[in-house]
Amino acid sequence: MRKKLNSELGRVTPEQYTEMAKVPVLVVADNVRSLHNVGALFRTCDAFGMEAVYLCGITAQPPNKEIHKTALGAENSVPWRFFADGVDAVSELKAAGYTLLAVEQTEGAVRLDDWRAEVGKRYALVFGNEVKGVSQSIVDLCDGAVEIPQIGTKHSLNVSVSAGVVLWEFFKQLR
Repeated sequence: MRKKLNSELGRVTPEQYTEMAKVPVLVVADNVRSLHNVGALFRTCDAFGMEAVYLCGITAQPPNKEIHKTALGAENSVPWRFFADGVDAVSELKAAGYTLLAVEQTEGAVRLDDWRAEVGKRYALVFGNEVKGVSQSIVDLCDGAVEIPQIGTKHSLNVSVSAGVVLWEFFKQLR
């Protein structure tokens, strides 16, 4: 076995990425405080061809060298917008016809391994603050919630790890 060269990976250019069909999923970052987590969200969205990232509240915005350190340029390929208040972002997405899902441990949340995405729908997945999670005011506006099953003592994952797990599942189902 040999590691592939970068030239063998079939990477698209930023211009090609802009033009390619995207997975109908948009990520909302609700008060994500770590710049490294923001960069990881961009990089994961780029990897799976997600539509865009909405940065809300205290979530930092590009250009930022700490975001770039983790995003490795994905902050330049994935479209993004900033909203001072996440409620404004999810309200706009709801009005645009997105199905809003909090990635959160809530009453009635569907386990990710039981979740079935519907082809033809557009989804907005809300990921929350590293300590407080998704704001209750945003949870109240969501159409539902998905939860990553866990069996350890913490029942908590880093927001960028959660995004990787959830976005991979949506990518598998919707691509």
